[in-house]
Amino acid sequence: MTKRLYRSAKDRKICGICAGIGEYLDVDPTIIRLVWILFTVFSAGIGGVLAYFLACLVIPEQ
Repeated sequence: MTKRLYRSAKDRKICGICAGIGEYLDVDPTIIRLVWILFTVFSAGIGGVLAYFLACLVIPEQ
């Protein structure tokens, strides 16, 4: 059985992207959220928000 990347349905704050990535990588979703916030801050807000929006469109829900 292969692992698939899905948006989390049980641990979601906005769309479940960070929780889904955390489940896929076996990492705490809080760490993924912190890294995503840092990426957003250091990319002047555009990169992180755009990446999150695209991930919401591309990654299917669980």
